[in-house]
Amino acid sequence: MTPEQHNKYLGISHLAYGAFFLLLTGAMMAIFLALIIAVPKAPDDPPPIFFVPIMLLFLVIYCAMMLPSFIAGYGLLKRRKWAKTASIVAGVISGMSFPLGTAVCIYTFWFLFSEPGKTLYDRQAY
Repeated sequence: MTPEQHNKYLGISHLAYGAFFLLLTGAMMAIFLALIIAVPKAPDDPPPIFFVPIMLLFLVIYCAMMLPSFIAGYGLLKRRKWAKTASIVAGVISGMSFPLGTAVCIYTFWFLFSEPGKTLYDRQAY
């Protein structure tokens, strides 16, 4: 495959990983909310509003983990100068999510640090 094709597939894989992570985040928030509503409350339990900051904290953390993948995917598909740096950051963050994120991370590092990736993004060095 050509470097341009690898770049396109890498951008698509970052966007697909971000979309999948967004779907899982939405499902987790819906389940968490359903549990808060459905579980019967004992008199000495904390009020349900107590769990909202915890849910918001999870939402912020998960958004911080998926946003770099969307940024990297956009940059790769538009062939921006900053796409290599954004992809490395997104690859490191996605590497924590086994197995899909790890696969995206490995593909990112393999492409960007190999000769095809260097020729595509480090043209001034050649």
